[in-house]
Amino acid sequence: MLDCKEAATPMATNYYLDLDEAGKCVDQKMYRGMIGSFLYFTSSRLGIMHNVCLYARFQSSPKESHLTTVKRILKYLEGTKDLGLWYPSGTNIFLDGYSDSDFGGCKLDRNSTSGTCHLLGSSLISWHSKKQACVALSTVEAEYIAAGSCCA
Repeated sequence: MLDCKEAATPMATNYYLDLDEAGKCVDQKMYRGMIGSFLYFTSSRLGIMHNVCLYARFQSSPKESHLTTVKRILKYLEGTKDLGLWYPSGTNIFLDGYSDSDFGGCKLDRNSTSGTCHLLGSSLISWHSKKQACVALSTVEAEYIAAGSCCA
């Protein structure tokens, strides 16, 4: 992976992960180790958090298709190694919170995913991405659940 081709995004835009029951199994320990390393990276690289959490759902039985998508994160990190968080001094202090959700984004169980972020001034101080515990029946309901998780 040292001389890999860089990727502009951590995941292909129109690719959906599934259980891939017919796919070839890969080493579970290696897959879990990669996910754990990426979870460490999420403390400073917000752009991979959603993808890492999505790929972590397949740790019990990872397939080659899952490993290929995980390797794409490595390609993305290689292409964006100059990016990071920046906290400038002398800015106004105000707290803003934002939330969003994808209605029925998980094709396996139709659960939505909530995402939130909080800014102190113009600096990002926290973020969160989590699969919702219940199945939302509408886009509005999914957004309300996401807004509630932003304030909690």
